[in-house]
Amino acid sequence: MLIFFICIALLVLAYKFYSPFVERQAGIDPKAKTPQARFEDGVDYVPVHPAKAFLIQFLNVAGVGPIFGPILGALYGPIALVWIVLGNIIGGAVHDYFSGVLSIKEDGKSLPEIAGHYFNIYFKGVMLLFTAMLLFFVGVVFIMSPAGLLSNLDYFKDTIFGNNTFWVLIILAYYFLATMLPIDKIITKLYPAFGLLMIVMTVSIAVALMLNAPQLPEMGDVFAYFDHSHYNNELLEPNPDGLPVWPLLFVTITCGAISGFHSTQAPIMARCLTNEKYVRPVYYGAMVAEGIVACVWATAGIAAFPGGYVELKSLLDQGGPGLVVNQVATTYLGVVGGIMAIVAVAIFPITSGDTAFRSLRLTIIDAFHIPQSMRNRLLVAVPILTIAYFMTKIDFSLIWRYFAFSNMLLSTSVLWLATKYLFDRGTFHWIVSLPAIGGTSVTVSYIMTAGIGLGLPQPLSQPVGIAVGVICLVVLIIAHNRRKPVADVN
Repeated sequence: MLIFFICIALLVLAYKFYSPFVERQAGIDPKAKTPQARFEDGVDYVPVHPAKAFLIQFLNVAGVGPIFGPILGALYGPIALVWIVLGNIIGGAVHDYFSGVLSIKEDGKSLPEIAGHYFNIYFKGVMLLFTAMLLFFVGVVFIMSPAGLLSNLDYFKDTIFGNNTFWVLIILAYYFLATMLPIDKIITKLYPAFGLLMIVMTVSIAVALMLNAPQLPEMGDVFAYFDHSHYNNELLEPNPDGLPVWPLLFVTITCGAISGFHSTQAPIMARCLTNEKYVRPVYYGAMVAEGIVACVWATAGIAAFPGGYVELKSLLDQGGPGLVVNQVATTYLGVVGGIMAIVAVAIFPITSGDTAFRSLRLTIIDAFHIPQSMRNRLLVAVPILTIAYFMTKIDFSLIWRYFAFSNMLLSTSVLWLATKYLFDRGTFHWIVSLPAIGGTSVTVSYIMTAGIGLGLPQPLSQPVGIAVGVICLVVLIIAHNRRKPVADVN
């Protein structure tokens, strides 16, 4: 139990003491006019109260990610909690914060446009490709997972509601409205309520675990899962004698620790904030809150099953993380918990999918400088959602693997972008460059050994990954120093 309280305390303390230090490096100006004030259009640039903006951002980035990912990560044991906390404090919260800073400083623009400004058109193209790919995969994943859950509920057997295609079409219809309509018509009205619901559910599960769970993790258990960890190099799956922590744990648990998807959501609220001083509570605060949610569900995955790894793995094989959520919630919260579980694994994914497609629309419109007319929004949204429908026919696990990799790759790219931003400001860049090296190492190591990548031997992946990360930093420093005299003259 002690490790759980330490994890929560560290996240809270990081917001209290570390986030102000991060903020001082970013050049926040409370007197500056925000994009919302300069470009208000009644569609995307709309004023939103900071408390409501926090709840919207929290639900934008949270969804079902900090529930499903940590449950899968619980297979690694308590080391999952260590990764969530360290990843969140050092990487994820800083990543999310600078995603918000860069967007609000650049007129609420999307990532590819910001990348083009700070680097060049080639990096802009790479960012556009991976941003669009990730947003699209997120949207498709969050059509498939809630549709699959709802169509398999016992209540809907032998009815039209038990048809998966029915739910896919219903969710797509909602995504169309959320993508097309002004942000204050649906998202700002529904999201705060759902955000509060997630907070209530998380607190309820945490209290129930502390009162009733049979085996809360202890400090001495943290490194137990490092023993006997070997790779099956062909498939990059764990052998029966242990799970490989590097690099799979870091890719398995992204939401709650660090997630590139969050950066794609940054422009939505960056276009709505009324003062730059709200960036820290909205972006850094929302990520810390997501880290707490992830810690609760990782703890639930470890503590709620007396049979340990074998029992949890068996349940995951039967019905995936959704079945684990349902069992935990109904066991500890009864009927109310069952209702909350259905909401968590059905509604929360949808609240990420709709903003994913909305962000994809914004990204494409920004990249090609398309005017924000209703006709143009239709021309962008309809083909995207049509393709998404046909993508739901593809194997879910394949979509998820590419989503996980592109998620980590994008987060690493954003950290390098933030490094360049701090280089140009002449402030303490190590708060982003060090996690950028770490993210590069994980990304390179994964793609080197994964079945969807090069399939090379695992022992080679870690040193090569670290070397690539260090080389990236050296190249960036050299390029910056070469350009610096020109900037000084100007």
